[in-house]
Amino acid sequence: MNLNLHASYSEPCQRLLNAVEPDSYIRPHRHLTPLKPETFVVLRGRFAAAIFDDAGEVEQAVLLDADAGPWGVDIPAGAWHVIFALEAGSVFFETKPGPYEPISDKDWAAWAPAEGSVGAEEYMRGVIENIRGILNFEF
Repeated sequence: MNLNLHASYSEPCQRLLNAVEPDSYIRPHRHLTPLKPETFVVLRGRFAAAIFDDAGEVEQAVLLDADAGPWGVDIPAGAWHVIFALEAGSVFFETKPGPYEPISDKDWAAWAPAEGSVGAEEYMRGVIENIRGILNFEF
């Protein structure tokens, strides 16, 4: 669930709060048309964020923790990425350049299952396990 802080989708900077629960699956995606970077700042709870290569392999991962840090991550323009909530009640602030174009805002990863599809939950758990291994950290 998100709360837009910007007044309209046509604004040059999109700013919103996202409340995400564990077991919520957001399909990996990137922002190409137009090319946009994105920033996430954790306000409450914990998240795992990942950047993927074009084949769907995790290249970078970060654990965002509102209590202990790090508190934010910048996603480069055009990078495949995803963020998962690791605690109930987790909330992050997101910002990226606008305007919001619903038809072309997200380029969904063909190598990841669609939200709500068979295999989405299993895929999500596999990526989280991969992130655990990369970070060598239990969460």
